[in-house]
Amino acid sequence: MDRVLGAKLPDFPPVVEPRGLHLVGTWAELRPLDVARDAPRLWAQMAGADWLWDYLFEPAPQSEAEFTCILSELAAKDDKFAYVIRVKGDEASLGYACFWTTVPAMGSNEIGNVNLSPAVQRTPVATEAFFLMNDWVFQNGYRRMEWKCNALNAPSRRAAERLGFSFEGMFRNHLVVKGRNRDTAWFAITDADWPALRDAYLTWLSPENFDAEGHQKQSLSSLTRPLLYATDPMLR
Repeated sequence: MDRVLGAKLPDFPPVVEPRGLHLVGTWAELRPLDVARDAPRLWAQMAGADWLWDYLFEPAPQSEAEFTCILSELAAKDDKFAYVIRVKGDEASLGYACFWTTVPAMGSNEIGNVNLSPAVQRTPVATEAFFLMNDWVFQNGYRRMEWKCNALNAPSRRAAERLGFSFEGMFRNHLVVKGRNRDTAWFAITDADWPALRDAYLTWLSPENFDAEGHQKQSLSSLTRPLLYATDPMLR
């Protein structure tokens, strides 16, 4: 009996890891996390904002020493690649994001463990940082980029769709985090999705899309939503 099988990929080569990159755009740049350099700068932006940690794996640090410990453990992970987000040309560290689940043999990656200080949230710098991560992945032969978050984290789910990640489903009772159940919402962009999404990002990031006060003329979500393979039912 003939069975329907997936498309053949006989020549798919393993892709390179996102190690030691320096990604630069119009607004933003990303550099590998350097704990000695970046911990004090990040702590200056994040100290006291305990809500930033509500959906992360670690409890909110109460001192720079505790925060440095968290970053040191993150930097020590050989299979995770942490990058600090900055305004282009500025030394201030404003947040960090990771290539979190990198599977070179399958051409799959993930934007994960994102922590953005209030100073960079909802800015073109943050959006372009995610664009740079996505673009590097697909320019280097990856087939898939994932975004996963706590299902109760509505801002992260909205961000995923705004950034062009299509909803793929829910893993119920997926994890236990800080003594609580976590259902996980899954989103992804594929290499087939990316060309049109890339054009949407570039349209949004264009200086012509912002007025003299820096306000956007066209929202990114208005450009990406028509391109989604599937939308999040929670956001309908």
